[in-house]
Amino acid sequence: MKEKLMGFARLARPANLPTAAADILAGIAIALYLRNIDVLGFLTEQSGDIFLLVFSSVALYAGGVVFNDVFDAELDAIERPERAIPSGLVPKREAIYFGTILMLIGVTLAFKCNMLAGIISVILTIAILTYDGYFKQFGFAGPLNMGVCRGLNLLMGMSILGMLSHWYIALVPVVYIFAITLISRGEVHGNNKKHIVWAGILYAIVIVAISLVVIQQKDNSLILLPFLILFAYLIFKPLLKAYKENSPENIKKAVMGGVLSLVVMNACWVAGFSNWYLALAVLLLLPVSILLSKLFAVT
Repeated sequence: MKEKLMGFARLARPANLPTAAADILAGIAIALYLRNIDVLGFLTEQSGDIFLLVFSSVALYAGGVVFNDVFDAELDAIERPERAIPSGLVPKREAIYFGTILMLIGVTLAFKCNMLAGIISVILTIAILTYDGYFKQFGFAGPLNMGVCRGLNLLMGMSILGMLSHWYIALVPVVYIFAITLISRGEVHGNNKKHIVWAGILYAIVIVAISLVVIQQKDNSLILLPFLILFAYLIFKPLLKAYKENSPENIKKAVMGGVLSLVVMNACWVAGFSNWYLALAVLLLLPVSILLSKLFAVT
Protein backbone atom coordinates (compact mmCIF):
# COMPACT_ATOMS: atom_id res chain seq x y z
CA MET A 1 0.00 0.00 0.00
CA LYS A 2 2.79 2.40 0.93
CA GLU A 3 4.56 1.71 -2.37
CA LYS A 4 1.36 2.37 -4.30
CA LEU A 5 0.83 5.69 -2.52
CA MET A 6 4.41 6.60 -3.43
CA GLY A 7 3.54 5.67 -7.00
CA PHE A 8 0.64 8.15 -7.02
CA ALA A 9 2.94 10.77 -5.46
CA ARG A 10 5.55 10.15 -8.17
CA LEU A 11 2.89 10.64 -10.82
CA ALA A 12 2.06 14.10 -9.43
CA ARG A 13 5.74 15.32 -9.54
CA PRO A 14 5.71 16.90 -6.03
CA ALA A 15 8.97 18.78 -6.63
CA ASN A 16 7.33 20.80 -9.40
CA LEU A 17 4.20 21.77 -7.50
CA PRO A 18 5.74 24.74 -5.60
CA THR A 19 6.52 26.29 -8.99
CA ALA A 20 2.79 26.34 -9.80
CA ALA A 21 2.06 28.01 -6.46
CA ALA A 22 4.79 30.58 -7.15
CA ASP A 23 3.12 31.50 -10.48
CA ILE A 24 -0.06 32.35 -8.64
CA LEU A 25 1.72 34.43 -5.99
CA ALA A 26 3.58 36.35 -8.69
CA GLY A 27 0.34 36.96 -10.59
CA ILE A 28 -1.34 38.24 -7.44
CA ALA A 29 1.56 40.62 -6.68
CA ILE A 30 1.33 42.02 -10.23
CA ALA A 31 -2.46 42.41 -10.10
CA LEU A 32 -2.42 44.17 -6.73
CA TYR A 33 0.28 46.62 -7.80
CA LEU A 34 -1.57 47.47 -11.02
CA ARG A 35 -4.72 48.27 -8.98
CA ASN A 36 -2.76 50.16 -6.32
CA ILE A 37 -3.89 47.77 -3.56
CA ASP A 38 -1.81 47.27 -0.43
CA VAL A 39 -0.42 43.73 -0.51
CA LEU A 40 -0.21 43.13 3.23
CA GLY A 41 -3.75 44.40 3.75
CA PHE A 42 -4.99 42.13 0.97
CA LEU A 43 -3.12 39.16 2.43
CA THR A 44 -4.91 39.72 5.71
CA GLU A 45 -8.41 40.28 4.36
CA GLN A 46 -8.49 38.03 1.26
CA SER A 47 -6.21 35.15 2.24
CA GLY A 48 -9.02 32.69 1.44
CA ASP A 49 -8.99 33.67 -2.24
CA ILE A 50 -5.21 33.34 -2.35
CA PHE A 51 -5.35 29.81 -0.94
CA LEU A 52 -8.12 28.87 -3.40
CA LEU A 53 -6.02 29.92 -6.40
CA VAL A 54 -2.79 28.42 -5.07
CA PHE A 55 -4.37 25.01 -4.46
CA SER A 56 -6.32 25.23 -7.72
CA SER A 57 -3.06 25.75 -9.60
CA VAL A 58 -1.28 22.96 -7.73
CA ALA A 59 -4.13 20.52 -8.43
CA LEU A 60 -4.25 21.41 -12.13
CA TYR A 61 -0.49 21.02 -12.44
CA ALA A 62 -0.55 17.68 -10.66
CA GLY A 63 -3.44 16.49 -12.83
CA GLY A 64 -1.57 17.61 -15.93
CA VAL A 65 1.59 15.63 -15.18
CA VAL A 66 -0.48 12.58 -14.26
CA PHE A 67 -2.13 12.70 -17.69
CA ASN A 68 1.30 13.26 -19.25
CA ASP A 69 2.34 9.85 -17.94
CA VAL A 70 -0.97 8.31 -18.95
CA PHE A 71 -0.53 9.39 -22.57
CA ASP A 72 3.17 8.41 -22.52
CA ALA A 73 2.64 5.00 -20.95
CA GLU A 74 3.58 2.97 -24.03
CA LEU A 75 6.66 5.08 -24.82
CA ASP A 76 7.72 5.10 -21.17
CA ALA A 77 7.58 1.30 -21.14
CA ILE A 78 10.57 1.49 -23.52
CA GLU A 79 12.38 4.69 -22.51
CA ARG A 80 11.45 5.17 -18.83
CA PRO A 81 10.27 1.83 -17.46
CA GLU A 82 10.91 3.02 -13.90
CA ARG A 83 7.93 5.41 -14.03
CA ALA A 84 4.86 4.52 -11.97
CA ILE A 85 2.59 3.34 -14.80
CA PRO A 86 4.97 1.18 -16.91
CA SER A 87 6.50 -0.30 -13.76
CA GLY A 88 3.01 -1.53 -12.77
CA LEU A 89 3.01 0.42 -9.51
CA VAL A 90 -0.09 2.39 -10.56
CA PRO A 91 -2.51 0.84 -13.13
CA LYS A 92 -3.23 3.15 -16.05
CA ARG A 93 -6.98 3.25 -15.30
CA GLU A 94 -6.36 4.37 -11.71
CA ALA A 95 -3.96 7.03 -12.95
CA ILE A 96 -6.73 8.37 -15.22
CA TYR A 97 -9.14 8.54 -12.24
CA PHE A 98 -6.45 10.26 -10.17
CA GLY A 99 -5.69 12.86 -12.84
CA THR A 100 -9.38 13.54 -13.46
CA ILE A 101 -10.09 14.11 -9.77
CA LEU A 102 -7.14 16.48 -9.45
CA MET A 103 -8.29 18.54 -12.41
CA LEU A 104 -11.88 18.71 -11.18
CA ILE A 105 -10.60 19.94 -7.83
CA GLY A 106 -8.46 22.57 -9.57
CA VAL A 107 -11.33 23.92 -11.67
CA THR A 108 -13.77 23.91 -8.75
CA LEU A 109 -11.42 25.86 -6.47
CA ALA A 110 -10.80 28.45 -9.18
CA PHE A 111 -14.56 29.01 -9.68
CA LYS A 112 -14.94 29.37 -5.93
CA CYS A 113 -12.50 32.29 -6.08
CA ASN A 114 -14.24 34.12 -8.93
CA MET A 115 -15.79 33.53 -12.35
CA LEU A 116 -12.82 34.87 -14.34
CA ALA A 117 -10.37 32.60 -12.52
CA GLY A 118 -12.74 29.68 -13.14
CA ILE A 119 -12.90 30.39 -16.87
CA ILE A 120 -9.10 30.64 -17.05
CA SER A 121 -8.81 27.33 -15.18
CA VAL A 122 -11.04 25.65 -17.77
CA ILE A 123 -8.95 27.06 -20.64
CA LEU A 124 -5.80 25.98 -18.77
CA THR A 125 -7.17 22.45 -18.34
CA ILE A 126 -7.89 22.23 -22.08
CA ALA A 127 -4.39 23.53 -22.87
CA ILE A 128 -2.82 20.96 -20.52
CA LEU A 129 -4.72 18.07 -22.08
CA THR A 130 -4.04 19.17 -25.65
CA TYR A 131 -0.34 19.26 -24.82
CA ASP A 132 -0.34 15.89 -23.09
CA GLY A 133 -2.47 14.16 -25.69
CA TYR A 134 -1.45 15.71 -28.99
CA PHE A 135 0.79 18.77 -29.37
CA LYS A 136 3.67 17.36 -27.32
CA GLN A 137 4.91 15.44 -30.37
CA PHE A 138 5.52 18.56 -32.48
CA GLY A 139 8.80 20.46 -32.46
CA PHE A 140 7.31 23.96 -32.35
CA ALA A 141 3.68 23.54 -31.28
CA GLY A 142 4.61 21.33 -28.30
CA PRO A 143 6.89 23.80 -26.49
CA LEU A 144 4.51 26.65 -27.41
CA ASN A 145 1.52 24.77 -25.94
CA MET A 146 3.47 24.02 -22.76
CA GLY A 147 4.47 27.70 -22.50
CA VAL A 148 0.85 28.77 -22.93
CA CYS A 149 -0.07 26.57 -19.96
CA ARG A 150 2.41 28.40 -17.74
CA GLY A 151 1.29 31.78 -19.05
CA LEU A 152 -2.33 30.91 -18.25
CA ASN A 153 -1.26 29.90 -14.76
CA LEU A 154 0.26 33.34 -14.20
CA LEU A 155 -2.91 34.91 -15.63
CA MET A 156 -4.98 32.90 -13.16
CA GLY A 157 -3.03 34.55 -10.34
CA MET A 158 -3.50 37.96 -11.99
CA SER A 159 -7.27 37.31 -12.07
CA ILE A 160 -7.59 37.32 -8.26
CA LEU A 161 -9.55 40.58 -8.37
CA GLY A 162 -11.97 39.26 -10.99
CA MET A 163 -10.49 41.42 -13.76
CA LEU A 164 -7.44 41.38 -16.00
CA SER A 165 -5.08 43.99 -17.39
CA HIS A 166 -1.52 43.92 -18.74
CA TRP A 167 -2.12 40.36 -19.96
CA TYR A 168 1.01 40.59 -22.12
CA ILE A 169 3.14 39.97 -19.02
CA ALA A 170 2.00 36.33 -19.26
CA LEU A 171 3.94 36.03 -22.53
CA VAL A 172 7.21 35.99 -20.56
CA PRO A 173 6.63 32.57 -18.94
CA VAL A 174 5.41 31.31 -22.33
CA VAL A 175 8.85 32.08 -23.79
CA TYR A 176 10.64 30.67 -20.74
CA ILE A 177 8.80 27.35 -20.78
CA PHE A 178 9.26 27.14 -24.55
CA ALA A 179 13.01 27.26 -23.85
CA ILE A 180 12.88 24.54 -21.19
CA THR A 181 10.77 22.28 -23.38
CA LEU A 182 13.28 22.72 -26.20
CA ILE A 183 16.09 21.59 -23.90
CA SER A 184 14.09 18.57 -22.75
CA ARG A 185 14.02 17.25 -26.33
CA GLY A 186 17.44 15.69 -25.70
CA GLU A 187 16.76 14.20 -22.28
CA VAL A 188 16.71 10.61 -23.45
CA HIS A 189 19.21 10.50 -26.32
CA GLY A 190 21.35 13.67 -25.87
CA ASN A 191 22.80 15.46 -28.94
CA ASN A 192 20.67 18.63 -28.78
CA LYS A 193 23.22 21.46 -28.91
CA LYS A 194 21.15 23.39 -31.42
CA HIS A 195 18.16 23.38 -29.05
CA ILE A 196 20.39 24.47 -26.17
CA VAL A 197 21.67 27.48 -28.13
CA TRP A 198 18.09 28.55 -28.89
CA ALA A 199 17.14 28.00 -25.26
CA GLY A 200 20.02 30.27 -24.18
CA ILE A 201 18.80 33.01 -26.50
CA LEU A 202 15.25 32.67 -25.16
CA TYR A 203 16.51 32.73 -21.57
CA ALA A 204 18.28 36.03 -22.31
CA ILE A 205 15.09 37.43 -23.85
CA VAL A 206 13.17 36.46 -20.70
CA ILE A 207 15.65 38.24 -18.42
CA VAL A 208 15.56 41.41 -20.53
CA ALA A 209 11.75 41.25 -20.73
CA ILE A 210 11.34 40.98 -16.95
CA SER A 211 13.66 43.97 -16.48
CA LEU A 212 11.85 46.11 -19.05
CA VAL A 213 8.35 45.27 -17.79
CA VAL A 214 9.28 46.08 -14.19
CA ILE A 215 11.14 49.29 -15.08
CA GLN A 216 8.21 50.41 -17.24
CA GLN A 217 5.72 49.92 -14.41
CA LYS A 218 7.68 50.68 -11.27
CA ASP A 219 11.15 51.96 -10.43
CA ASN A 220 12.11 48.90 -8.43
CA SER A 221 15.20 47.86 -10.37
CA LEU A 222 17.57 47.84 -7.38
CA ILE A 223 15.31 45.43 -5.48
CA LEU A 224 14.82 43.33 -8.60
CA LEU A 225 18.53 43.10 -9.48
CA PRO A 226 19.77 40.50 -6.92
CA PHE A 227 16.82 38.21 -7.68
CA LEU A 228 17.46 38.56 -11.41
CA ILE A 229 21.17 37.75 -10.99
CA LEU A 230 20.28 34.63 -8.99
CA PHE A 231 17.76 33.62 -11.65
CA ALA A 232 20.34 34.03 -14.45
CA TYR A 233 22.95 32.05 -12.53
CA LEU A 234 20.63 29.13 -11.81
CA ILE A 235 19.41 28.73 -15.40
CA PHE A 236 22.61 29.41 -17.34
CA LYS A 237 25.03 27.35 -15.24
CA PRO A 238 23.45 23.94 -15.99
CA LEU A 239 22.65 25.04 -19.55
CA LEU A 240 26.31 25.80 -20.32
CA LYS A 241 27.37 22.49 -18.82
CA ALA A 242 24.82 20.67 -20.96
CA TYR A 243 26.23 22.41 -24.03
CA LYS A 244 29.84 21.52 -23.21
CA GLU A 245 29.05 17.91 -22.31
CA ASN A 246 25.92 17.17 -24.30
CA SER A 247 24.94 14.03 -22.41
CA PRO A 248 21.40 13.01 -21.42
CA GLU A 249 22.40 13.36 -17.76
CA ASN A 250 23.53 16.99 -18.13
CA ILE A 251 20.55 17.84 -20.30
CA LYS A 252 18.26 16.43 -17.62
CA LYS A 253 19.99 18.63 -15.04
CA ALA A 254 19.54 21.68 -17.28
CA VAL A 255 15.84 20.92 -17.58
CA MET A 256 15.56 20.40 -13.83
CA GLY A 257 17.39 23.69 -13.21
CA GLY A 258 15.01 25.49 -15.55
CA VAL A 259 11.90 24.01 -13.96
CA LEU A 260 12.95 24.66 -10.37
CA SER A 261 14.10 28.20 -11.26
CA LEU A 262 10.50 29.06 -12.11
CA VAL A 263 10.24 29.85 -8.40
CA VAL A 264 13.09 32.36 -8.75
CA MET A 265 11.53 33.91 -11.85
CA ASN A 266 8.32 34.42 -9.91
CA ALA A 267 10.29 35.89 -7.00
CA CYS A 268 11.65 38.39 -9.57
CA TRP A 269 8.09 39.44 -10.44
CA VAL A 270 7.22 39.86 -6.76
CA ALA A 271 10.43 41.85 -6.11
CA GLY A 272 9.68 44.04 -9.10
CA PHE A 273 6.00 44.69 -8.40
CA SER A 274 5.88 44.41 -4.62
CA ASN A 275 8.78 44.31 -2.15
CA TRP A 276 11.89 42.32 -1.26
CA TYR A 277 10.58 40.48 1.80
CA LEU A 278 7.56 39.06 -0.03
CA ALA A 279 9.91 38.07 -2.86
CA LEU A 280 12.08 36.28 -0.31
CA ALA A 281 8.97 34.49 0.99
CA VAL A 282 8.27 33.23 -2.56
CA LEU A 283 11.94 32.28 -2.90
CA LEU A 284 11.57 30.00 0.12
CA LEU A 285 9.57 27.69 -2.15
CA LEU A 286 12.84 26.92 -3.97
CA PRO A 287 14.46 24.86 -1.17
CA VAL A 288 11.13 23.03 -0.81
CA SER A 289 11.28 22.15 -4.52
CA ILE A 290 14.95 21.16 -4.31
CA LEU A 291 14.30 18.95 -1.29
CA LEU A 292 11.39 17.24 -3.02
CA SER A 293 13.50 16.82 -6.18
CA LYS A 294 15.85 14.61 -4.13
CA LEU A 295 12.92 12.30 -3.45
CA PHE A 296 10.87 12.53 -6.65
CA ALA A 297 11.69 12.97 -10.33
CA VAL A 298 11.22 16.46 -11.79
CA THR A 299 10.80 15.33 -15.41
